[in-house]
Amino acid sequence: MAHLFDSLTLRSATLAHRLVVSPMCQYSSVDGFSSDWHFVHLGTRAVGGAALVFTEATAVAAAGRISPQDLGIYDEGHVAGLARIVRFIHAQQTLAGIQLAHAGRKGSTKRPWEGGHVLPREQGGWEPVGPTDQAFSKDYPGPSALTTKEIAQIVAAFRTAALRALHASFDVIEIHAAHGYLIHEFLSPLVNLRTDEYGGSFDNRIRLCLEVVDAVRGVWPDRSPLFVRVSCSDWKEGGWDIDQTVELARRLKPRGVDLVDCSSGGAVVDQKIAVGPGYQVPFAERVRRGAGIATGAVGLITEPAQANEVIASGKADLVLLARELLRDPYFPLGSPHK
Repeated sequence: MAHLFDSLTLRSATLAHRLVVSPMCQYSSVDGFSSDWHFVHLGTRAVGGAALVFTEATAVAAAGRISPQDLGIYDEGHVAGLARIVRFIHAQQTLAGIQLAHAGRKGSTKRPWEGGHVLPREQGGWEPVGPTDQAFSKDYPGPSALTTKEIAQIVAAFRTAALRALHASFDVIEIHAAHGYLIHEFLSPLVNLRTDEYGGSFDNRIRLCLEVVDAVRGVWPDRSPLFVRVSCSDWKEGGWDIDQTVELARRLKPRGVDLVDCSSGGAVVDQKIAVGPGYQVPFAERVRRGAGIATGAVGLITEPAQANEVIASGKADLVLLARELLRDPYFPLGSPHK
């Protein structure tokens, strides 16, 4: 396991090893505020020895939540609770990361265990937004199409959220541009049917992503790493694919992005994902080699030897674990059953 437990320095942040807690939605907030649930959930993974612990997708706007129970950073009042969690994570000699997100047209839905479908206004729902007014599916609310002025306001919301993350003393920011949420909706030609400067060509479809990166990097200290999570494939013909991902990564690197977190899917309901152990690792390897940028591998990585091979073979620089760390928060320390 020598490779898996090598340190990694990105800017002035040094990860003790290569195992990272992937963002995992908890659907346990009230009005965006963190609670004891988040303190225990994130703190336990830090105690368990992870090198970097990410919050769940943290909404930069109230209308950018997936559900009313999403974590938020769209109000100054959110900072104190997040800072408390960061202090505890740091006390375990672990780095703290926050994933900044906007759900786009996949917002205003019920929690997964409540069906995950449209949340009516009378139950606390709202009108989500997207590149167009096309809903994700018949079970999701119809969004309003963003104007260019509204797009600028969302970019500004990411900038403000980054400043709040700085005030909370996070070490790393990850911008969520995957899984069919707002930035991915603009990237994907299957979803983005706009005819203005934010739609059509590749350059236009990546415009929002680059604007958000520039806004965040503009206020995020040079000493602090910036990640971007992308869906490397829509898993549907004619959609966003690995070639476009590599080109996007090439453009993100000179803008100050330090690592691309390589996931996939989520843009459309009729995707056909070839799921299996480590099924997204080839995406991380392709982006790493094709764009010359550090990458993170995520998705059905469950065994130590499997994780070590990803790092040892140069397929990725980090391994992000989600469900395995729910099953075993002490995975990085090595549990008795392993």
